[in-house]
Amino acid sequence: MAVTLARPWLEFDLGAPMQVLSFVLNTPGFCTARRIMWREVRNADLPPGMDVDPWLQDQLQAYGATDAPCFLTSRDVSAFEVAHATVEDVTATAVVTIGLSNAERIGARVAYDPAQFGTINVALRLSVGLSQAALIETLALVAQARTVAVAELGCQLPTGLATGTGTDCIAVAAPAGQARFAGMHTAIGHAAGQAVYAATARGGQYWMQHVRRTPA
Repeated sequence: MAVTLARPWLEFDLGAPMQVLSFVLNTPGFCTARRIMWREVRNADLPPGMDVDPWLQDQLQAYGATDAPCFLTSRDVSAFEVAHATVEDVTATAVVTIGLSNAERIGARVAYDPAQFGTINVALRLSVGLSQAALIETLALVAQARTVAVAELGCQLPTGLATGTGTDCIAVAAPAGQARFAGMHTAIGHAAGQAVYAATARGGQYWMQHVRRTPA
């Protein structure tokens, strides 16, 4: 496994082809991939009314990564966080980029200028083989770990404490296997939650201290 920075790209090499579950723009749902990508974007890249799908496909083709799930983010991709956690025979690696410029509290919405949108993008790799059902459960735990880490930052909105952003995205990867469950009582859920929480908390703390331009 390796994380390679080549702005505007960030590449998370999974070490081998794996099943990946995500809701990214270019490969939503289940797919098989060797890597997960980030593409840093600026307003000039995506002017109003532009169809993002073909633009992203062209970008990925030029980079040679059309098979890779790809996050889009306005966050400086050099500000990524990596965290590892090993519990029993399970190792989890999380790679996270986090910006809270369009933070939201779940169940409510704040009016934002689309030009200011940020996002939280979380990629998680697990070392053990999972069934598709367990991969779905893992994605839910990743969302929970991210939400707890963001809530603990204390980013106050008119609607309450922020729990994420309006454009968050997650991708989870693991070898195909027989593990049926990945809940918090399992080593899989323990390791996944620990890695995602740690990376999200560190990235969020840095954003709150060094990037946020106006008080909450």
